[in-house]
Amino acid sequence: MKVLFTGGVKSGKSALAEQYILSLCDKKPYYLATTECLDEAMDQRILIHQQRRGEQFITLEEPLDIIAAIEFCDQPVLIECMTMWINNMLYHEKEETIFPILEQVCHLPHDLIFVHNEVGLGILPENALARKFADIAGLAGQLLAKYCDEVYFCTAGLKQRFK
Repeated sequence: MKVLFTGGVKSGKSALAEQYILSLCDKKPYYLATTECLDEAMDQRILIHQQRRGEQFITLEEPLDIIAAIEFCDQPVLIECMTMWINNMLYHEKEETIFPILEQVCHLPHDLIFVHNEVGLGILPENALARKFADIAGLAGQLLAKYCDEVYFCTAGLKQRFK
């Protein structure tokens, strides 16, 4: 089973995805954290996520090679977050591998819960790199939704099932 939780920043999607995966499992699920700490503000966001999930998950940290990180997992995996993974791939100049890797991930036999930021609801950025990021993130969201059995849009801490 593949499930996508998407929404804007601070929409509640991460907490909702965490609750969802915990309801599926009788053992600890895996939590793949993709965010790289590049500044103090990001460090604070990471800390909040770590504190919220506590000991309920087996935490894996991998900013780039998500397939290698989850290939031997024997419980459902929550991947938090696909948008940060895309950011990492752009930062490390691996843009050409983003969509082939996404296709591979979507075809893994694992139960996966994806968290993905919806970045296309605002204005078009004037910065070329930001536009590229928004375009890739939007297309990645479409690809994930295509392969997922369930898709939830999150806002204000609530989720609405789209698929």
